[in-house]
Parts: sequence; structure tokens; C-alpha cells
Amino acid sequence: MKNSRIWDQYLSPLDRQVQAASGLGGSVGAGIRPALAIVDVSYHFCGEKPEPLLASIKRWPYSCGEAAWKSIAVIRRLIDACHASKIPVFYSTNARSSSGLESGSWRWTSQRELEDPEREAKGNTIVAEIAPGPDDMTIYKTKPSMFFGTPFLSYLIELKVDSLFVCGVSTSGCVRATVVDAFSNNLRVQVVEEACFDRTEVSHVINLFDMNAKYADVVTEQDAIASIRKVGLARGEVPARRRKAATA
Repeated sequence: MKNSRIWDQYLSPLDRQVQAASGLGGSVGAGIRPALAIVDVSYHFCGEKPEPLLASIKRWPYSCGEAAWKSIAVIRRLIDACHASKIPVFYSTNARSSSGLESGSWRWTSQRELEDPEREAKGNTIVAEIAPGPDDMTIYKTKPSMFFGTPFLSYLIELKVDSLFVCGVSTSGCVRATVVDAFSNNLRVQVVEEACFDRTEVSHVINLFDMNAKYADVVTEQDAIASIRKVGLARGEVPARRRKAATA
């Protein structure tokens, strides 16, 4: 019997039959030269501290509340594992000037007014608990995908990256857009389930299901870190003090 998945409770009997008959959901598999992509884990989407969602959105309207902070702890462990294995770590955050020109089509869907520059800068800052290190790269974007209108793909090509571990926010929005573009650029994608979050549970879960069916493997934190450590061991990059744990 297959292990249960987070989306199982949302699928009808017909959904299960269609999924089985379609042939979708095959394993993508991990690459041998991965990078970690951390999508938009900034104060706009996390708030400044763990607190219930409705309380958090009073100050940060796009916050995901406590779900964000549960994922932040997982993302911190992913970052540490990647650093130990010399795997590149990329962050993204949104770029928005005082003119608001970059907003483009966001104006059609967002009711949020352009904030004062100081608050906007704070909102687009990666949360301190997972702040980029000196060897990490931050991609500034104006659209959902980390790839659209940015140099992200050129950096991956330079580093000969063949696959991505993807995490961040929102599962249904910028994470999914980044995953689809990575797939479209023939990269293998591993979406780390516990390291992604969204404002609504159903959007989070169903988008994980759909990405797993079409564009990526949705994997657990445990499996992701095991894959990361395996790459480090193959390269001889994992420090000796970590090797026992990495091979357990």
C-alpha cells in the first residue's frame, strides 16, 4: 500500500480513478547538480512573528501567519544542508519602486495600495531567520516566477545546475509559477512539501497535488535533505563531522 499523501483527503473516488488511468504522477527523480530556490520568504508573506493568520494580516495583508513560520524552520534546515554540501542557494523577493511601474498586471488583481518606501522595503526583506549568507544569491523579480524577466536561468546555466529543490510562498502562486518555468526549461524539480506554504489550506494542498502530477516530485523534508547530503558526499563536500548522519 502506498504511503498516504497530504492531498488524499481532498480527492474523490473519481479523481483517484482518473489519476490512475491518466498515467500522470511519474517520478521526476533528483538531479546530480541541484540548487535550492527559496521563493519570496519575506515579511510581506510571513509577518514579523508567528501568530494566527487573521492577527498577522492586520499588519501584513498578504501574510500566511503561523504556516509561514512552521515552514521557515524547515527552510533553515534545508539551507544548512545545502551550505554543508556546497549546493547553490538562491532566494527571490519582489522588487517594487516608489513609482509602482513594476506592478503591471498586479494592479488588476491586488487592492493593496503602494505603501511608503520604508514599509515596502521591510516587506520585501527576506526574514532574518533565513537571511541570505555571503555566498547566496538573491533574485529580484516583479512577476510570480523567479525566471520571468530575471537572470536566474543564466546563473543556473553557468553553474551547470540540472535540478532544483523549490520551497517558499505561495504554493499556489509564485512557487507554482517557478516550478512550471523550471520544468519548461528542462530542469528536474523537487518541491519540498513542508517548506512551502499558502494563505489557504486547500490552495496549498491541491497545488502540491497538481505539481506532483505534472511538473515535479513533491518530497518530504527528510527525503530532500537525504538527497542534498548524498550530493555532498559524492563531491566530498560534507564535513567529516556530518558524514555519519548523512549516511544514516
